[in-house]
Amino acid sequence: MTAIAGEGARWRDDTRHKAWLAAQAEGLFRFFAPHSIDPTGGFAALDDFGLPMPRERERQLHSTTRMIHCFSIAHLMGRPGAMDLIDHGMKALRDHHRDAKNGGYFWSFDADGPRVRDKRAYGHGFVLLAASSAKAAGHPGADALLEDIVDVLDRRFWEAKHGASAEEFREDWTAIDDYRGQNANMHLTEALMAAYEATGEREFLNKATSIAELILHRNAAAADWRVPEHYHSDWTVDAAYSGNVMFRPYGYTPGHALEWSRLVMQLHALSKGAVDWAPGAAANLFRQAVRQGWDGKNGGLYYTLEYDGAARVRDRLWWPMCEGMAAAYVIGRHDDDPFFEEWYRRIVTFADAHFIDHANGGWRPALDDDLAPMQGIFVGKGDIYHALQACLIPLYPATKGIVAAVKAAKE
Repeated sequence: MTAIAGEGARWRDDTRHKAWLAAQAEGLFRFFAPHSIDPTGGFAALDDFGLPMPRERERQLHSTTRMIHCFSIAHLMGRPGAMDLIDHGMKALRDHHRDAKNGGYFWSFDADGPRVRDKRAYGHGFVLLAASSAKAAGHPGADALLEDIVDVLDRRFWEAKHGASAEEFREDWTAIDDYRGQNANMHLTEALMAAYEATGEREFLNKATSIAELILHRNAAAADWRVPEHYHSDWTVDAAYSGNVMFRPYGYTPGHALEWSRLVMQLHALSKGAVDWAPGAAANLFRQAVRQGWDGKNGGLYYTLEYDGAARVRDRLWWPMCEGMAAAYVIGRHDDDPFFEEWYRRIVTFADAHFIDHANGGWRPALDDDLAPMQGIFVGKGDIYHALQACLIPLYPATKGIVAAVKAAKE
């Protein structure tokens, strides 16, 4: 099945295209629900056919929490059995990730207990997202989780003098280094907005605005609307930094600029226009990302760029395509420039042809420079989070986060 709609209509308004999106979302739920639950705790990574990968025993915090988030959406959509997956994820947070002695949440666990004991802002931001989504879905343990993670984020991670989060600590909360990163703060912004929508507490929105102003209004604007990834402890850019290729790659990451372009439009909507610089920033971030990040010959978004804009890691990963798809829709809802409709169609069509695995389900994690499927940074099928949101966000008004939008439609 291909993503075809009438050429005369915007795809965002075309009922046939919406049906295609809904079918893709349903396919993702079917692919991930049956075999993701690991009876020993947490969720298993899945292979190309949707079966648990026996070599993958480590359960990482962001994977656990993203499943809670996604199946909270499924529950709000009326999908039978979704609450069972939320329960399983909440139990994994409580029994395996949470550090009962020192507080906070371990990065990962395996059959022998905690594996990587570091406390990382990236993972803790997703705990906040999971708690907020579970609260919206009506899970009885959500309020306690929300109270706990807000306390941890406030006491351990939030740096009021910078208006952003610190990065990581050891098990006992001693500092690891002076690194600060935009990736963790970007996802914390996402989670803070979800918490605001779930609770109505203004402080969450204030902190989300503070992070966006630091990373986008100050640093991305100064970098010609490319998003610097890495920083020193005073939030000056560290252009020499090269860390983990999955979470902290060297150079610029076009997918993060696209992700930010969507999130800052959500911030604009939630602030009722008070973040008045957001629409211009979103458009600039999107245009720069596709201008430098898209391969004009074979198509697809490069994973990373050099600081001069040249392609560095030329592999195409699934998640930047997902973020570009959602961003083009959200910005296009606020900006009538046909540029965003054209890019929405281009990205969706490319994803349909190369990333969506119509035979086995799920999205392929990566393509090489010749667009052949490959296993590299990621193995098996990429998790449900990015792809599900890409398929669902265009089905709802672009004025809320996806959980709040789904809940509002239900009501």
